[in-house]
Amino acid sequence: MRVDLAYGDGVLPIELDEDADIIEPRDPPRVDNPHQALREALRRPIASPPLADLVRPDDSIVVVISDSTRPAPNRLMLEALLGELGADVTDRMHVLVATGLHRPTRDDELDRMLGHELHHELRITNHEAHDESSLRHIGKTSSGRPVLINRRYLDADVRITLGLIEPHFFAGFSGGAKLILPGVAGEASILRNHDAEMIGHPNARWGTLAGNPIHREQREAARMAGCEFSVNVTIAGDGAITGIFAGELEAVHDTGCRAALQAAMQPVDEAYDVVITTNGGHPLDLNLYQAVKGMDAAAQIVRPGGHIVMAAECREGAGHGDFVHILREHTTPGAMIRSIRNARHVRGDQWQNQIFGRVLDSATVHLRADGLTDDEIRAAHCVPCPDVARRTRELTGSSDRTCVLPRGPFTIPYIAA
Repeated sequence: MRVDLAYGDGVLPIELDEDADIIEPRDPPRVDNPHQALREALRRPIASPPLADLVRPDDSIVVVISDSTRPAPNRLMLEALLGELGADVTDRMHVLVATGLHRPTRDDELDRMLGHELHHELRITNHEAHDESSLRHIGKTSSGRPVLINRRYLDADVRITLGLIEPHFFAGFSGGAKLILPGVAGEASILRNHDAEMIGHPNARWGTLAGNPIHREQREAARMAGCEFSVNVTIAGDGAITGIFAGELEAVHDTGCRAALQAAMQPVDEAYDVVITTNGGHPLDLNLYQAVKGMDAAAQIVRPGGHIVMAAECREGAGHGDFVHILREHTTPGAMIRSIRNARHVRGDQWQNQIFGRVLDSATVHLRADGLTDDEIRAAHCVPCPDVARRTRELTGSSDRTCVLPRGPFTIPYIAA
């Protein structure tokens, strides 16, 4: 049978045996007329007055949007926002791109995300987590971790966040408070929120908010920083909006996460010998750093010592910051994990290495990535895989079980108890 794997801007078609299991999200129906539906959500929000009632004529406004690594419909959300508040609001509005510790979003990416006209109509700034002059320390969380937030965000009269809710491999779900921490937080806050203790917590995992210390601290930071209004959406595989949730940040996120949980989480009876996965295509499979998410989704249902066959384009290579350096500093995944756990200081990106190491320690990862050389793939402790279908046939015997996650981390499988 033919299976289309999400890969880059298109699909990677493969032929597999008929007995392979295919698991995809149960996408709810697409929202008809999303622009009008967004306007209605702004007028009839969850646990909040309508957006237009919150903004006075002389208020300064900051709007936080996701960066280029998230397939959020930023253009639609911003157009609805401007439709409700009026075009003249752009004179006192600033759009802040929630980069966290990611690289800045480029102009060509903003053109793609917002459209050329809207991009150049708005004042847009990339958040810079390393720039201490752009940050303000506003206190500590209940665990004693520092909270540093973008000054432009803090100084606005009205703060609005626009996000995408999808399962997240250690925060439970994206969207919500993540637009603030890590989105517009300082490096020190992000490093501590993602440190080895937090990442290693058993509740820091896909689809889990209750008892998740990372999520708890992100919400604490968001409460400290303030947020007057939040808009979050869920989307289908083609990017179409399937749910709109607007209003008070925490109520909005809780409601949206319940909807996303029903769509994404898929039970299986037992572990598989081979799991084929992706990172959901572009922009999520931009680099190896991001592709760890799709691998970790597969790791939830692969047997110990099994095989994960990963297809991620990685057009920008391995990734940014210390991620690649940490990979190359250790000869085995286990050594990498131990080094991260025992280190006295938190390094940038180590959380991705910690989770990647956990995946590599439990299964062999075979990687198809046109943006990486075979040597780069081996340096990442993976096995080069030029042909996904052929490699799968080589790995599976007559009694082996195979599963495919064509949309990678948009589907979160788990072994039912």
